[in-house]
Amino acid sequence: MREMPAPAVSVIVPVYNSEPNLALLVERLNPVLRVHTSSFEVIFVEDGSRDSSWNVIQDLANRYSFIVGIRLMRNYGQHNALLCGIRAARYEVIVTIDDDLQNPPEEIPALLKKLDEGYDVAYGTPREQQHGFLRNIASTITKIALQSAMGAETARSVSAFRAFRASLRAAFVDYRGPYVSIDVLLTWGTNRFAAVMVRHDARLHGKSNYTFASLFRHAINMMTGFSTIPLRVASLVGFAFTAFGGILLLFTLIRYLLQGTAVPGFVFLASTITILSGAQLFALGIMGEYLARMHFRMMDKPSYAVMSCATGGEIIAGGQDKSALAENEELLRAVVTRRGQA
Repeated sequence: MREMPAPAVSVIVPVYNSEPNLALLVERLNPVLRVHTSSFEVIFVEDGSRDSSWNVIQDLANRYSFIVGIRLMRNYGQHNALLCGIRAARYEVIVTIDDDLQNPPEEIPALLKKLDEGYDVAYGTPREQQHGFLRNIASTITKIALQSAMGAETARSVSAFRAFRASLRAAFVDYRGPYVSIDVLLTWGTNRFAAVMVRHDARLHGKSNYTFASLFRHAINMMTGFSTIPLRVASLVGFAFTAFGGILLLFTLIRYLLQGTAVPGFVFLASTITILSGAQLFALGIMGEYLARMHFRMMDKPSYAVMSCATGGEIIAGGQDKSALAENEELLRAVVTRRGQA
């Protein structure tokens, strides 16, 4: 079998409060990418950190020509930061990796090899996750929700460590909105997914910025933002309780005809009203979630806003008097242009 040529790779790293990890991450990425790629770049997207992560990124951009730094105006979330980096990437293959070193950079060649087999997206699935009990439960809930939203068999194997072809960006080039799921957006462009078992190391510094509550919110956002399954569930609940009401009516009539008396008791009446009212409120709540997302979409709230970029020792500042979308596009074009001239 003919060996595939080494691809050109853009590595996207969303950064949030990871000052101690960044230099070590670059030290481990550099030799791996030099051996297994024809060209490469590393794009750090600083997502409103409270520590000095941006200062470290600027220093690394001064020292290494392959590093690009993008600073967002505030914390938008991991997937929003990834979307920003993906749009700024200039090479044919994109790899996303966390900033905490739990995804070993040495496993990147395994993902690239899987793409060579004809797949468009390859996930690095941990053999054993180094998380706490509640975090593992929350991750499982998120993957179940993602499976319903994606409709892909590999949904349960998804992770933040992934490689995919940059051409998939064409499927979501016009996507806007505050709720972003990179994995769902990738399904808009392909159904050729694969997963590779990889090592998952313990965190060296700090603690995870993802909690049970934040992962649960992410799961709800995916289900209501990219799927109609909750609406179908509400319809089924409505149908079930309509049938339940019919059975109660039938029971009441039969009892009256056989015994000549109505069903006695306040408890029976109150519990029936409570159950039916709860089902109605449940359905209204689901419809309210969808209406809220329509409201935010109509506000044209951006997925992210770029404050400044750092590449090759140069800082490209934002904050001009323009629309957020035009500002973001101009800054990211400037980054790609300067990298192309380097």
